[in-house]
Amino acid sequence: MGERSFTDDLHALLEVLPPTIRQWLEEQPDLDSLLEVVLDLGRMPEARFMKRTIRLEGTQVEEYDLKYVEERIGEFGKDNRAGIPRTLHRISAIRNRQGRIIGLTCRVGRAIFGTIDIIHDIVASGKSILMLGKPGVGKTTRLREVARVLADEYDKRVVIVDTSNEIAGDGDIPHPGIGFARRMQVPEPSLQHAVMIEAVENHMPEVIVIDEIGTELEAQAARTIAERGVQLVGTAHGNTLENLMMNPTLSDLIGGIQSVTLGDEEARRRGTQKSILERKAPPTFDVLVEIQSWDRVAVHANVAETVDSLLRGYDAPAEIRELTDDGEVRRYLAQTRPTVGPGGWLDTGDRRGRGRDREYGRERPFERTPRELPPGAVPPVRPAERRVYPFGIARNRLEQAIRGSGVPATIAADLDEADVVLTLRNYYRRKPGMLREAESRQIPIYVLKNNTVAQMEQSLLSMREPARAHDPVLAAMRETEEAISQVMAGERSVDLSPANAFIRRIQHQIAQRHNVESRSHGREPYRRVRITPGPAQDFDFERS
Repeated sequence: MGERSFTDDLHALLEVLPPTIRQWLEEQPDLDSLLEVVLDLGRMPEARFMKRTIRLEGTQVEEYDLKYVEERIGEFGKDNRAGIPRTLHRISAIRNRQGRIIGLTCRVGRAIFGTIDIIHDIVASGKSILMLGKPGVGKTTRLREVARVLADEYDKRVVIVDTSNEIAGDGDIPHPGIGFARRMQVPEPSLQHAVMIEAVENHMPEVIVIDEIGTELEAQAARTIAERGVQLVGTAHGNTLENLMMNPTLSDLIGGIQSVTLGDEEARRRGTQKSILERKAPPTFDVLVEIQSWDRVAVHANVAETVDSLLRGYDAPAEIRELTDDGEVRRYLAQTRPTVGPGGWLDTGDRRGRGRDREYGRERPFERTPRELPPGAVPPVRPAERRVYPFGIARNRLEQAIRGSGVPATIAADLDEADVVLTLRNYYRRKPGMLREAESRQIPIYVLKNNTVAQMEQSLLSMREPARAHDPVLAAMRETEEAISQVMAGERSVDLSPANAFIRRIQHQIAQRHNVESRSHGREPYRRVRITPGPAQDFDFERS
């Protein structure tokens, strides 16, 4: 593994700061670890280092300090960002309502060589790579290093679409940190998608590097580029693959997700409900890398297979890569154990009292004994076990149904352990306290017509395919199906949980297919769909 080296031209940033602040910073022993300097009008100057934050006591930022910096840097663009020519430093402005600058964030830009050692084999494979991670975790730094390695070490034609000049620096001459890669600047952020297409049509690249894909037009441009056989390396907003699956704007990057209604025969053959989610198209990016820290990433080596597995309710553990102190890459599978507790909370701890670790909307690696992976290995998938609590039905018959259906399920001892509840129609209509408590906790309730093994097997099979309950879109679809079943069983109306416009649109479509009526009511963010009996009517989804 190559040893990391740094270049940051820190003196260039210090020279544009007011003399008092520059002298204060130069006195700091850990100046090399400076991250950014914050100058807000009327407040003390603030310096943020990797391990601490300090403020210059007895001094406050004046208008002439802000003017001093503004006169020594490049012009601010429409994104309120400016830079220092031939450096990677970025100065971002905060303006008042009249457009006058009242705050500056002066961020240190560093080219760090050796940051892609942990994913070097993936970069060299020629596959399109999408990197995710929270701000400050090093996405842009790695993107810059990817461009340099592909251009210099692999002699590829690399073009960087640099929207904010953050990858190749400010000015017309790019920073040497990108090597022999070429850089195309973007006049304003809204035109990034157009410059992406222009890069392909005019400059014959083998690789295109893009930072911060964030709009539908940019996602479409990325797909167009990938379809022309160009390797794409980019970043997007979000921390995990599940974030993209729940994002209607960016889900196209991983193939897009659509609701599909199966015929009766096909639904029986698959053992699923009639309405399911499926991947719409091949993903734009072949590999997805979740950057968790400077020395740790989670790799989904086959995005298409991972998305398909998640939509079918199976685990698709990522490959964890960690860079050790001696420069070696340690690789193993993330062990996940997703279960759904009260109110839709994800519980990755032991439910019998040995400590819960709850986090809403995503799952963490549950690491017990990591399994080492050989290079290039693709993580296997395994079905998620469901815990079924029987209310008013025969346990011995349920055990027989579990064995007969082959569904990975166990019988829960009480409601606290249950992922789903199984009951009979006559109990559900009377709504005893146990079922009311299950509904208040938002635990799914499956209603049987008869207390027979065949009925139980059919319900168990319908539990096998639905995707993870902690995914809001999939959970909303299942809630809609259950509400429709309640209405068809005699309920006058059922209100669904509050949801955004995208989810409400899907709920209206499901109601239409089942020939029941649905209407949205309430104000945002509590607007929700109400399901009532009666024929479905033409619905203006734009007004949902």
